[in-house]
Amino acid sequence: MPTNTLESLNARTCAWFAALALAASTAWAQDYPAKPVRVVVPFPAGGILDLITRPVTDRIGANWGQPIIVESHPGASGNIGIQLAKSAPPDGYTLMSSAIFLAVNPVLDPNSKFKSSDFVGVALVGAAPNVLVVPGKLPVSSLGEFVEYAKARPNELAAGHPGTGTFGHLFTLLLSGHAGIDLVNVPYKSLPQAIPDLLSGQLSFMVLTSTFALPHIKSGKLKALAVNTPQRLRDLADVPTIVEAGFPPGIVAVQWFGFVAPAGTPREIVRRFNGEVGKALNSPEVIDRLEKLGVLIGHSSPEQSDSLIRSETERWARVIKARNLKAD
Repeated sequence: MPTNTLESLNARTCAWFAALALAASTAWAQDYPAKPVRVVVPFPAGGILDLITRPVTDRIGANWGQPIIVESHPGASGNIGIQLAKSAPPDGYTLMSSAIFLAVNPVLDPNSKFKSSDFVGVALVGAAPNVLVVPGKLPVSSLGEFVEYAKARPNELAAGHPGTGTFGHLFTLLLSGHAGIDLVNVPYKSLPQAIPDLLSGQLSFMVLTSTFALPHIKSGKLKALAVNTPQRLRDLADVPTIVEAGFPPGIVAVQWFGFVAPAGTPREIVRRFNGEVGKALNSPEVIDRLEKLGVLIGHSSPEQSDSLIRSETERWARVIKARNLKAD
């Protein structure tokens, strides 16, 4: 048979197989979900990640008429749940509710059995805005004044955070590096445990979610120096953004939340679930529940989610390596 005929036959055969595969995957996506979907939450039930996940999955399950089972698998700073989700078949029936830990944990522990690229982004749900606060009695009224105050007292002022590699910890390091100040970082098991020490003045600085900070700011027990979001917050309209306070845009960072799936999950399935997340985030009931948690709702495409995870991994890896941080 002439060579050009063989090439033509091979081309037609490859095209036929590709069309068959596309048809099969599209049909699979149309049939999805044919059974309950599992969403792994790598932190305790009742925690912020769990509380953000459930309104969304409840709405999706109701729309589908097919339950979504939220499973809490805490331990090892999220690593137990991450490993469980990574090991699941990439068929769309196991997803994971994710946040900064997916980007940070593998960098903190070089011996980790997973990396962020073991997952694909499915959809962003939103972000929890943070406020940079100091005790009400600290003699500063702006972020610039705090920086000057800290420069005059190197390694004297304590900054609290809820553990190595948490957003509050890493952002404090990012900020202090840009500002050229040396703070004593004090870990706590949770934010609520740190609040009394912050209010009493034993801690001089902390990065708090707006829901934790707002009551104490309104009472005058804490001062808000800046918010680390691109725009000012509605409930703290008189508090400047960190850029307005004099820092470069590159330091803007938010505590994001979203869904990921094991790498290799069919793209059609990813897009199907992404669309369902978008519908859920437009539900008045879901909006109300998330806003009460202080979440700034923000849906994204799978590609945007992937890009965010990659950029977050690179960004925080620089901070972790510069400070030589290791997992606890």
